[in-house]
Amino acid sequence: MPNQLFQQLNKFQQDQMPARGGNSFMNFVNQFNQFRNNFQGDPEQQVKQLISSGRMTQDQFAQLGQMATEFMKLLPK
Repeated sequence: MPNQLFQQLNKFQQDQMPARGGNSFMNFVNQFNQFRNNFQGDPEQQVKQLISSGRMTQDQFAQLGQMATEFMKLLPK
């Protein structure tokens, strides 16, 4: 099972190319909301499983945490 959040973040980075215009961020937010609404299960268990299976490294987990912290700053409170 590929890591859906990394896929979405990767897609967001690709969408940031100037030819795409200013809707990239809103597209990312919409895709994130769709991912969040469709996510099933316990997030902590999912992460533990990804790390124990080797599909995610501790470095990737740390990077994801940093990205999440930055992302949270952009969302309305």
